[in-house]
Amino acid sequence: MVQTTLKVDGMMCGMCESHVNEVVRKTAQVEKVTSSHTKGETVIVSAQPLDIEALKAAIADTGYIVTGAEEKPYEKKGFFSFLKH
Repeated sequence: MVQTTLKVDGMMCGMCESHVNEVVRKTAQVEKVTSSHTKGETVIVSAQPLDIEALKAAIADTGYIVTGAEEKPYEKKGFFSFLKH
């Protein structure tokens, strides 16, 4: 699993987040996508690395600007991770 974090300029509210999430789902095979207009980012979890340029172009077509992207292995956080000995 891969976690991709996109920095997105232009999101102002929850509807903006929904628009970006919808575009991401239509553009790429994703397991999960969440956007935050307050953080200015969209976090995507996918089985395979994504085509960042295709995502940037699709998001730009909706009026938002991707200013950065970061990919890293996705580590599912366990509910009881604080109990590690």
